[in-house]
Amino acid sequence: MKQRGKRAAGLLLASLMLLAGCRPPTASDQAPLVIAAYGSIDSVDPAQATTVIALQLISALGDPLYAIDGQGAIQPKLARALPKLSDDGLTATIPLRQGVLFHDGTPFDADAMAFSLRRFLAIGKLSYVVGDRISAVRVTGPYELQLDLRRPFSPLAKLLSFASLTPISPTAYANYEAGFRPNAFVGTGPYELRLQSPQLQRLEPFAQYWGEAPRNDGIALVGMSTSTSLYGAISGGNVDVLLSTSLEPEQQSALHQQANQGQLREGAGPALGIGYITLLTDRPPLDNQTLRRALAFSLDRELLTKRVTDKLRPPLRGLVPPKLPGALAAWPRADASRARQLLQQEGYCSGEVLPLQLTYRSNVPTDRLLALSWQEWLRSRLGDCVRLDLTGMESTTAYRQLGDGAFQMILLDWMGDYPDADNYLTPLLGCTQSEGNRCLEGDSASGGSFWTAPGLEEKLRLSNERRGQARLDLLDAVQREAANGVPYLPMWQTRPRAWARNSITAPQFDGSGRLNFASLSRRSLP
Repeated sequence: MKQRGKRAAGLLLASLMLLAGCRPPTASDQAPLVIAAYGSIDSVDPAQATTVIALQLISALGDPLYAIDGQGAIQPKLARALPKLSDDGLTATIPLRQGVLFHDGTPFDADAMAFSLRRFLAIGKLSYVVGDRISAVRVTGPYELQLDLRRPFSPLAKLLSFASLTPISPTAYANYEAGFRPNAFVGTGPYELRLQSPQLQRLEPFAQYWGEAPRNDGIALVGMSTSTSLYGAISGGNVDVLLSTSLEPEQQSALHQQANQGQLREGAGPALGIGYITLLTDRPPLDNQTLRRALAFSLDRELLTKRVTDKLRPPLRGLVPPKLPGALAAWPRADASRARQLLQQEGYCSGEVLPLQLTYRSNVPTDRLLALSWQEWLRSRLGDCVRLDLTGMESTTAYRQLGDGAFQMILLDWMGDYPDADNYLTPLLGCTQSEGNRCLEGDSASGGSFWTAPGLEEKLRLSNERRGQARLDLLDAVQREAANGVPYLPMWQTRPRAWARNSITAPQFDGSGRLNFASLSRRSLP
C-alpha cells in the first residue's frame, strides 16, 4: 500500500467525522466505533434499499419478524413464534411481540407491521420477492397478523427475515406511504439513526430497545469509493472495522494473513454468495447442449480459485450454496480429456476451433482475473479446440442488457435475499412461458440464459409447497436437470469478511451474512 493511499483515506475519514461531530476512535471509550465499507447510501428507506451496504445499515436500525442465527436456525424477533399455517397452506398466522417501541416512541403492533408490509408490496423496488408469495396482509388482533399466500410456501419464515421487510413507524412515514422517504429511518432496532449522508451514517444506541443493548456507544459507518481507500483505512489504523466488500483479491489475502499473524481480528459470515457464468442457450453456438457440457468440464475451479482469490472463495459445483439444505454439487469436476472428447464429437479440435466470447464486469476485479485465468487454461489444454475472447463492461450497463440476450457468456454473481434454496433456483431457473427448452418469459430469460426444461417450472413450484424429504427430493431433481442442461457454470462461493483492530472484539455475522454491529466493543488488551 502506498503512503498516498493511506493519507487519502485518513483525510477522508477526518473530514467525515468532523462533519458528524465525532471524535477520533482512539479518543475515549465513549467514542463511536468507526466501520468502513464500500459505496454510498442514497436512501435508508427499506422499500428502496437494494445495495449490500444499505441493507447492512437497515439490519442495525431495525428488526425483522424473523432472523437467521449464526448456525442457520430461524429465530423469532418481532414475531413471537413461527408462522402457523392453515390446513391448505394458504393462510399464515403470526403472533407478534408486545412491548416494542419505534425510535419515535410509538408502539409496534399488528397495524404497524401491516402498514410496512403493504407499503413494501406497493412501492418496494424488490416488491416482487414478496408479492409473488403473499397476496394480502390482514390484521386479526392487536398483536396478530395474517398473511394470505398465493400458493403454499414452505420457506415463509425465511422470506420474512428479508431485511427490506423491517417495519417502520407508521407515524414517521405517514406522508410517505405511497413514496420513498429520504435520509431517515425510524424502526425498532438497537440503534437510532442520528446523522445520514451518502458517505457517513451516525448510529447511537436506542435506550428503549426491547432486546439486548449494544456493547458499544455507537457506530460511525463510513462509505468509501475505492478499494485503495478501504485498504488504507484499516492498514493505517484510521478505522476500527473494515467490511470486505469490493476489496481486491490480493488486499483480502493480505488482511487474512495479517489476521493469521495476530495483527488484526478477522470474522467471516456464511458463504451465501455464488459466482457463476451465464451461457446464452437459445442461439448458436451454445444452443448446442454438448458444447455447453464440454465447457462444464473445462472449468478447473480448484486451480482458478487458488490463482484468483488465494482460496478465499471455495469452489462451487452447484447453484445453491452448500451451507443451505437441499444444495447439490451436480456439475462435473474439470476434465480436459472429457471436454476434448465432447468438442471432437461436434467437429472441433481437428482444424476447426470454436470461438467463444466471454464478458466480464470491468469494475469487479476478480472478474477480469478469472476471465484471464480461464482463457489461459483453455489455451494451454484445449487451444486447438476453443478460442476464448474477452470483453470488459461496466456492471450496471451489463445488467441492463442481460434480458436482451446480449452476451454469449458473462460472469455474474448472486446473493440471496433470504437463505433458502428457492431464492437461488427460482431467480436463475424460473420460467413462466416456454417453448421446449427455450424460456420465453421469466427469470431465466431476464437473467440471460433463456434455458428451461419441460416440467422444470412445476418441480420448482412443488418444491416450495413441500416440506422435509419430499422437498429435498424435488430440489435434487431440479438441480440435476439444470446440471444436465448447463445453462450456467457455477464457479465459487463468496462470504462476507470483516477485519477489526486488535483493540476491538472479533467481528460476528448472522446467518443472513450481516455484520452484527451491536456485538462489537472495545476490549482491554493484555
